[in-house]
Amino acid sequence: MAVKLTLRNREFEVRPGMTLHSALEKLDILPESVLATRGGELILEDEILRDGDEVVLVAVISGGGA
Repeated sequence: MAVKLTLRNREFEVRPGMTLHSALEKLDILPESVLATRGGELILEDEILRDGDEVVLVAVISGGGA
């Protein structure tokens, strides 16, 4: 199987055993630009992705200061 990552209605697959950070780099997604959840729980960049995981990526929007 694989690990499925979803960002804005787009799905990506990566191999299990890599860290979330490595998976994001492989997909050219800046780790600082998203929050990742698995099963409704926030996961960190050093989390090891397991076979069958479904990770939802939520874009982080930052506004400028005045």
